[in-house]
Amino acid sequence: MTRSALGPQARPRPAGRTVGIPHQPIPNSEPSAAPTARCADVDAGRWPDVARPPSAGPVRTAIAAHLVSRALHRLDLSTPTGGPRANATGPHMTVHDPDAFHRRIGRHGLIGFGESYLAGEWDSDDLAGVLTVLAAHADDLVPAPLRRLRGLWAASRPAADRNTRDGARANIQRHYDLSNDLFATFLDSTLTYSSAVFTAFPARFESLAAAQHRKIDRLLDLAAVGEGTRLLEIGTGWGELALRAATRGARVTTLTLSAEQAALARERIAAAGLADRVDVQLRDYRDAEGRYDAVISVEMIEAVGAEYWPAYFTALRRALAPGGRIALQAITMGHRQMLHTAATHTFISKYVFPGGLIPSREAIAEHSAAAGLRTLADDGFGEHYAETLRLWRARFTTHRPTVTGLGFDPVFQRMWEFYLAYSEAGFRSRYLDVRQLLLTEGTHR
Repeated sequence: MTRSALGPQARPRPAGRTVGIPHQPIPNSEPSAAPTARCADVDAGRWPDVARPPSAGPVRTAIAAHLVSRALHRLDLSTPTGGPRANATGPHMTVHDPDAFHRRIGRHGLIGFGESYLAGEWDSDDLAGVLTVLAAHADDLVPAPLRRLRGLWAASRPAADRNTRDGARANIQRHYDLSNDLFATFLDSTLTYSSAVFTAFPARFESLAAAQHRKIDRLLDLAAVGEGTRLLEIGTGWGELALRAATRGARVTTLTLSAEQAALARERIAAAGLADRVDVQLRDYRDAEGRYDAVISVEMIEAVGAEYWPAYFTALRRALAPGGRIALQAITMGHRQMLHTAATHTFISKYVFPGGLIPSREAIAEHSAAAGLRTLADDGFGEHYAETLRLWRARFTTHRPTVTGLGFDPVFQRMWEFYLAYSEAGFRSRYLDVRQLLLTEGTHR
């Protein structure tokens, strides 16, 4: 099996749990160009599928070249000859190595498209803009007859990425245990790694911490968390929601599979003088113990995997005391798109979130109802995630020297920027949404 770029062999050792990045102004324009990556300089042991373009065969390469060139020209993202464009002010991509670019797409589809960016074979003056245009036209970029042949080039998801108890722990570690200091380069002081809720657009980085607290407070209010509430949080992050709940007087049990996150969350909780109110446990959600007045889980369902969604919602219901409330924050996509994504290996599942899958609203409704839960509220705010991601990416690019100092090479940096831009494009094009839901087992208090 191809090794993930985020596997243990690829990532540097964590730089320690002490985090803190000096503030630098965040530009309002597109972040500066990603560091150059050339195949000849790529570490083949760390990035085997980036270091060498695949052998796609002349026919597949020619078909990919025809389809891709036609699509990019039609969307005015690129011109076959590099000549003048009809929309000179819109986003633009420049292909430096057309042969490698088309070979990768011909062999691996969208994974190849992303790997070609990692290899430095194409660039853009507005990466998120290009990806937003492509996401908005995702359903018509390939002719319908060829879409039915998707299985010829779209690989299945690796069996090793299944979220068994051992697999889930390994998958979480491959992302969240990269380095606390890496995440601190682009998150705000709350270290909150999920969508914020802003009061105005365009958002500013200086308002991000308050916007994260606004999001957290909405979830705590939705779950009716207050003095004496017994709260279970599934997915600790770096502890900000648990801290916020404890200051309301709640007693919090919070579960995570990330040793790095757990360690820093405990340090932050102790520093706030709230260690007697918050219990951080390295524990799988399937092994949660006890009954609680409220359960909150923020952008955790995406890491569960479709195979285990029944177990996830069963665990939520089992943890709920009579009359209790469950507040979820979840990224969603259209149901048809979810079914296609579930059947194939994607750039995100290969390089960023192994084993993960974004659910549809229909999937959430089906599996929650099967577990005996009903939905009382369901509110979307996808445009807020697009702004959150824009700020994260701008801050990440501002702190590239720090990222390099942590041991992350140019390919990793291009991968991370592509991931953030790719995600932003999903929300800007409305291909993705993010929602807060209130679930109950019966009549809520």
